[in-house]
Amino acid sequence: MQKLWQDNIIFAEKLRKQLHAHPELSWQEKNTASLVRNQLDELDIPWRACADTGTVAWLNEEAKGTAIALRGDMDALPIDEQTGKEWQSVNHGCMHACGHDGHTATLLATARWLKQFEKELPQPVVLIFQPAEEGFHGAREMIKDGALENVGEIYGWHNWPALPYGTIACPDNIVMCGNGTFSMKFKGRGGHASQPELCADPLLAASAVNVALQQIVSRRIAPQATAVISVTQIHGGTAPTVIPEEATLSGSIRVPDEATRRLINKHITDVATQTAAAYGVECIVEHDMRYQATINHKAQATYGREVWQSLYGEQTLNHGQALPIMASEDFSYYLQAIPGAFALIGSDDGEGHNVSCHSPHYDFNDRLIADVCRWFCQLAGLTDQSLPKH
Repeated sequence: MQKLWQDNIIFAEKLRKQLHAHPELSWQEKNTASLVRNQLDELDIPWRACADTGTVAWLNEEAKGTAIALRGDMDALPIDEQTGKEWQSVNHGCMHACGHDGHTATLLATARWLKQFEKELPQPVVLIFQPAEEGFHGAREMIKDGALENVGEIYGWHNWPALPYGTIACPDNIVMCGNGTFSMKFKGRGGHASQPELCADPLLAASAVNVALQQIVSRRIAPQATAVISVTQIHGGTAPTVIPEEATLSGSIRVPDEATRRLINKHITDVATQTAAAYGVECIVEHDMRYQATINHKAQATYGREVWQSLYGEQTLNHGQALPIMASEDFSYYLQAIPGAFALIGSDDGEGHNVSCHSPHYDFNDRLIADVCRWFCQLAGLTDQSLPKH
């Protein structure tokens, strides 16, 4: 059994690097979907396309009861990779900078192992290979297309470079914040750079708004609030000697709940329009809601932690990472629909796997494939006798 297990993990690690070298952006995961489906065909695991590039597969379908679902996301990010790895992305401007290559490879490794012990499973198991997690609502579309039919609970995970390798953060409540974006257009009066007094400078107004927005948390909202406002883009101007007519500014918010979202969005609009008006500039603000907070269900979160600790020791429970983290996940859609839990699994092993997600220097820690595969298998109901010793 040990050799069979090792062969499976080696296969998954090679597959992960293949996926990493050929990333695809959200809703463009055609080749990734084909690879996943070909692997499922080779394993004689039935599947169907879901939400175009997504795939839903199932094991032990004839078993009684509702199914347990396991999810892996597949999409990459619009980033130029700078890792220099042998398996570096060959697709310019596209990179697996969040580890979804590892998540997909781990779920395929889980599929291969569960298939060998399918008749020992106490319930049906659904495998969800999801596209478009990176801000494009893939989970929502998978649910609309029936991914959760006959599913009673669901589990997912994300590698987390800020946590020590092998530790788990899986709280009974909120694990990741909700998010949203905002965009602003500043309309002023352009002119010659030598005569700013004759202009209404939209760049100056945008700069002032940028500073003012940083004071909403702690001055308009209590500093204890789990909230972040980040300005990420300011654009404007065409030449060094021209004050432009218009400028734009945009950014992101992170919030623990919808009441805080509404309050922050109101303050952003008020601060931006009134600050711009002080500079004689009009400001138009638009808000875009992205994901709600990812909130675990207590029973499933407890089970997820207990299974992980039974495999890897009591000391693996996270005690250092402040929760919730301010990043966001569309796994929130699943947890709004059915009970489940989402875990952050530490990847920092002191060997370069502490680079944050969404960095051009990030690379997934392949050691996590075996760890999470074993965890997934036990969550699905396999006993110790059907898994090699750790």
